[in-house]
Amino acid sequence: MAVAVGIGLAASCGFRVFVPMLVAAVAAKTGLLPLNESFQWLGSWTAIVALATATIVEITAYYIPFVDNLLDTLTTPLAIGAGTLLLTSVLPIDNDLIKWITGFIVGGGTAATVQGGTVLTRLASSKLTAGVGNPVLATGEHAAAFGSSILSLFIPLIIAVLVILAVTFILLKFGGRLFRRKKS
Repeated sequence: MAVAVGIGLAASCGFRVFVPMLVAAVAAKTGLLPLNESFQWLGSWTAIVALATATIVEITAYYIPFVDNLLDTLTTPLAIGAGTLLLTSVLPIDNDLIKWITGFIVGGGTAATVQGGTVLTRLASSKLTAGVGNPVLATGEHAAAFGSSILSLFIPLIIAVLVILAVTFILLKFGGRLFRRKKS
């Protein structure tokens, strides 16, 4: 169950970096999300206030045309880090090296894949609508970030399966395009 929760939270980082971190912090504070001993700081009031502030700034910034595209450049590595951290924080593995490697590969990889899908969608929206459609897209991403984060806590297995299916679809649909070399 812990892995399923971690996968769902990591995938949510691909929509917004700080929303799933905030949801995890509040869930840890209320005792809904048990964290590994070294991650107890995530459930502190300091972390909750910092993450709430970051969440508000991030959500607001995505409504500013073309700033949203710039944010995608900045948030991609942050999403990978947040996905890694969230999965690692709940993994029931005693060996720290294996825990962090698993967190990076599964959590960071899941967050990166979802983030890649949102980046490509935003670029297409920017191209087709000159950025006018991006606030609508941002609203959907905010809802997906909150919804998938919260649902990951309550129905983790279903969310994990949906995430795995979505990641597989994104990789099959766009993976070849991203790694294909141009022929000279």
